[in-house]
Amino acid sequence: MARLNSVACGKSVRVTKINGTGAVKRRIMDMGITKGVDIYVRKVAPLGDPVEVTVRGYELSLRKADAEMIETE
Repeated sequence: MARLNSVACGKSVRVTKINGTGAVKRRIMDMGITKGVDIYVRKVAPLGDPVEVTVRGYELSLRKADAEMIETE
């Protein structure tokens, strides 16, 4: 298992768990990132922030702090 912020560019992963509580977790889930969904990592900025991913057919940029909360396999 790895966190989304450590996944290499060009890899696809499946979400196993979303850490965090309250509004932060709700915001991540509202973006379409839920348990069991596949995520393709498109780009990672030079300093790791933000991470650009494809989820459910659309592109999304995540902050590094948010990507750390998402556990994948």
